[in-house]
Amino acid sequence: MNARIPAEVFPPGEYLKDELEARNWTQVEFAEIIGKDTRLVYEVVNGRRAITPETAVILGEAFGTSPELWMNLESQYQLSKVRSKESSVSKRALLHSQFPVRDMVKRGWIEPTKNVDILEKQIFSYFGIEKIFEAPTFQHAAKKRAYSETSIQQIAWLCRARAIASSAPAQKYTAANLVKAIGELEGELEYVDGVRNVASILSKAGIRFVIVEALPKSEIDGACFWLDKSKPVVAMSLRFNRVDNFWHTLLHELDHVKHKEGVEQPVIDVNILGGELDEMPDIEIRANKAAAELLVPNDEMTGFIARVNPSFSESQIIGFARRMGVHPSIVIGQLQHRGLIHWSHFRKRLEKIREQVTSSTLTDGFGQTINDLINR
Repeated sequence: MNARIPAEVFPPGEYLKDELEARNWTQVEFAEIIGKDTRLVYEVVNGRRAITPETAVILGEAFGTSPELWMNLESQYQLSKVRSKESSVSKRALLHSQFPVRDMVKRGWIEPTKNVDILEKQIFSYFGIEKIFEAPTFQHAAKKRAYSETSIQQIAWLCRARAIASSAPAQKYTAANLVKAIGELEGELEYVDGVRNVASILSKAGIRFVIVEALPKSEIDGACFWLDKSKPVVAMSLRFNRVDNFWHTLLHELDHVKHKEGVEQPVIDVNILGGELDEMPDIEIRANKAAAELLVPNDEMTGFIARVNPSFSESQIIGFARRMGVHPSIVIGQLQHRGLIHWSHFRKRLEKIREQVTSSTLTDGFGQTINDLINR
C-alpha cells in the first residue's frame, strides 16, 4: 500500500482512492464489492465521512489489510486537524508549569489572556527572558543559595520588587546617611506607629523601601539589591505581621546595605529567623546578630535574662523594654528566639504593623497595588 502521503495532511480517503486506482476499480464497482451504497464510498474518498470501526473492518477485508490500519489513518488525520489547538494547550501547560502564572495574574503582574502567545510574551517581558527555560536576567535568579534554592515564586517576587523600587523616590545614598538613618530608626522602636516613618527616613538616606506581599509557599522575608551601584533597595514581604519581625528583618537588610551586599548579586532572605545556623551563609549570621544588637544590645539582654530567668513576667518585660526604648514585642521576640519563653506566651503584646507600614510605603499586595499609594 502506498504510504507516501502523510496522514496528518490528507484524509484516509486519499489512501482509499489510491487503492481503487491501483486496482482499476471505480467507486461504483467498489461499492458493489463491499455491499454498501455508492454514496458511502464517495463521501469517504472525498473526506466527507469519517471511517468508522465497521467501515475499517470492510476496507481491511477488501484490501487484505488490518482494520487497525484504517482506524489509525483516521485517528491520525483527526488529530492533525486539531494539532494547532493541541500545541497551544501544550505551550500553556508548559508556561504554567514553569512560572506562577495564576498567582501573577491574580496579583495583576501580568494581564489575563486566552491567547497563549500573548501570555508567553508577557511572561518573557516580566522576567527579562527570550526563551522559556532561560534564567531570568535578575542576577540572583541565575544562581542558587548555599542553604536554599531560589524558587521561581521568589524570583517573580524579586522582579516585582525591582519594578516598584524603580518608582520609589530617594535622595543620594551615602554610608554617612545610612548611619544617620539607623539612628533615627532607633528612635521609632518603642511605639507601633513608628513604622509609619520608616519609608521617609530611608528615602532621605538614599535607600528605596518597598513592600511586596509574598507569593504562596515562597517563605520570603525580604531582600537587599541595588538598582545600580548608588541606589540600594530594601524590599520586605511582611510575611509575619508583628512588630518584632518587622524591625528585625528591616535592620537585617540594612546590614546588607551597609556592607554593600546585593550590588552584583541581590541578597534574598528566606525564613530569616527559622534557618539552621550551620546552613546559613556567614553574611546572614552576621546580619542577624547586627539586627538583634541594634534592637537590644546583647549585654543588656544577657543581664536581663540572668536576673529574671526562668520567670519572665509581663510587667518585667514591659519595664525592660521601656528602659531599652523598644516595643515589648521586640524583647518577647528575642526571648522566644532564644527558646526561653514559649511562642504562645504574651501574644497580645505581639502587635500587628501591616496597616501602619503599607499606609506610608509603596506596596504591592494585601489588597492594594502600587498605584493606590501614588494616587492618594
